Amino acid sequence: MSTSRILIGACASGSGKTTVTCALLMALKQQALRVHACKCGPDYIDPMFHERVLGIPSRNLDPFFADKDLLQELFCRQSKDCDVTVIEGVMGYYDGISFTEPRASTYDVAKTIKAPVILVVNAKGMALTLVALLKGMLSFRSDHQICGVILNRVSKMTYQRLAPIIEREVGIRALGYLPECPEVEIGSRHLGLLTPQELRDVQERLEKLGTLARESLEIEEILTLADQATPLHAPQDVGHAPKGAPVRLAIARDEAFCFYYEDNLDLLRQLGCELIPFEPLRDPALPGQIDGLLLGGGYPECYGAQLEGNAPLRQEIRKALLSGLPCLAECGGFMYLHEQMEDTQGVMRDMVGLLSANACTRKDHLVRFGYITLSATGDNPLLLPGEEIRAHEFHYWDSTDNGNLMRADKPSGTRSWPCMHSVSQTICGYPHLYFLSNPAFAERFVALCRAYREQENS
Repeated sequence: MSTSRILIGACASGSGKTTVTCALLMALKQQALRVHACKCGPDYIDPMFHERVLGIPSRNLDPFFADKDLLQELFCRQSKDCDVTVIEGVMGYYDGISFTEPRASTYDVAKTIKAPVILVVNAKGMALTLVALLKGMLSFRSDHQICGVILNRVSKMTYQRLAPIIEREVGIRALGYLPECPEVEIGSRHLGLLTPQELRDVQERLEKLGTLARESLEIEEILTLADQATPLHAPQDVGHAPKGAPVRLAIARDEAFCFYYEDNLDLLRQLGCELIPFEPLRDPALPGQIDGLLLGGGYPECYGAQLEGNAPLRQEIRKALLSGLPCLAECGGFMYLHEQMEDTQGVMRDMVGLLSANACTRKDHLVRFGYITLSATGDNPLLLPGEEIRAHEFHYWDSTDNGNLMRADKPSGTRSWPCMHSVSQTICGYPHLYFLSNPAFAERFVALCRAYREQENS
């Protein structure tokens, strides 16, 4: 197993973490290294971006979803066949689940997996103040893990003047810079990647960005720092053995449905599931001989007309679910199961109609955002009374009925709300669930799928 790893953090969101991370990943890939990527926190877009655009395997590392032992186990399992792992941080370095504690922050991840940290600082318009900022970051916690800094949006001349001052006054390595270069910057628009044309454009940007990084970042010093990471001695991965015959799960995967935690899919595979992709935007029918259905999150609102136009598939899904086909649907998949959904053009589109008389409409603000813990309040076969499963929400659309099968609680304990529906053998709602926070949830879903197959074959 490789122990080589480096974490890219920042003082605040918008400092350039994503651009620097992608620049470094591309530069290392151009050097023919076997590179793995991780993303701190629950975001599913950045890992998808790493895999789809850079061609680099990427996973989430989230201390809210997983305790210390599990987080270390997941990291070791994911990075065992690579030369170096680059981990992208989230928000400001010490920013966690509340204003008062750094739990689930980038700092929390760095400590847990013992990763050397490079801070990215947007240094445009700064000189000696940069030194004061860095000293504050290092003095705030003695176990900060910060070993170096990369200056973003500065010229070569500015970097060359600031680097020796940083190293003398702060005591960490200056590891390069990225100049202000709009034609290669990676922003939130690119992370969405809605069209093949945009995908081609951003791949060209990344090739240029990787070349620029090899000229302006201290790549060899960064690799040396990564090689100095303390070896991890993670608990042995005991795995989750299948408890019956293989299960065929249809999984929606296209531009409209693309948000999945790969850890969830890994667990389902361990439990004996074969994942069979299909495209609700294009396929006229579900895959044949399936025992269950996964409808993940994504951008259904951007493809309302196309989803509405595929009436044969919508009708087949509705009929199959009402007939008892087990299904898990979250966020975008949940929206797809409504009677109607407002698209990005403001047009109400007909959807699957499993949740009859319910509609999803656009709001002018983020409706619910952040970590939550779900607990059962109604009868359901997947989450038993007294159990919990951890999840995350982020959406600007909302439903006329979010359900009351479970209760969502914020980690702070300051807010809770009802959520999730159960229709036939479908469990659906806005939360993105993390199965490894309660593997029994996934085991019971797979058992439902096996029972469905046996009933169909009897």
